[in-house]
Amino acid sequence: MPAHQSARRTPADSRPQPVSGISMRDLLASCAAAAAVSTPPRAPDPLPAAEPAKDHREAA
Repeated sequence: MPAHQSARRTPADSRPQPVSGISMRDLLASCAAAAAVSTPPRAPDPLPAAEPAKDHREAA
């Protein structure tokens, strides 16, 4: 392409062209898979603090 033609780009020419051949379902599935792989596992829940045993009387 000659230099004088490439210099005269209109705003319509500078828009990205849509990608064809990928369904929205496949695109969403790949995003969900990427999120599942890149998200670290949840930290385990902290154990409840052990309460001291209360003093109780033995039955007579």
